[in-house]
Amino acid sequence: MTEAMWVWGALGLILLAVEMGTGTFYVLWFGVAALCLSITTWLFPEITYGVQFAIYAALSLGSLMLWRRYYKKTDPDFRVGQAQGEEIGRIGTVTELTSPTQNGTIRFTQGLMGSREWAAVSNETIEVGSNATVIAVEGNSLRISKVN
Repeated sequence: MTEAMWVWGALGLILLAVEMGTGTFYVLWFGVAALCLSITTWLFPEITYGVQFAIYAALSLGSLMLWRRYYKKTDPDFRVGQAQGEEIGRIGTVTELTSPTQNGTIRFTQGLMGSREWAAVSNETIEVGSNATVIAVEGNSLRISKVN
């Protein structure tokens, strides 16, 4: 039964190496469970294979469930390179008529969220060449309002 110890130990190290390559933290728990089972089979070499697989399943799935339960992201609305709400209040020029029934486009002198021109929606009619301000981001378009 000492060969089982080496098999579980090698499996644990392989899974930890895979985790280091992916960085997802999901494979980590399976690797740790295999290493724990390697120590268990070293301490108790008479454990049968069926019991070993049951212990491995309980350890790996239990630790994965515990991690998922207590893991919390530090910032759920994180957007790379963009401060939250930075685009609200920016002023651009309407390049295609926008109204409550028709989407238009708006152009900015500096890029906004990676692009200078955006699809625009509004609750009022805004003519081409008019200045408008961003009041909200709705999916892939900007909700704009006419500047008075």
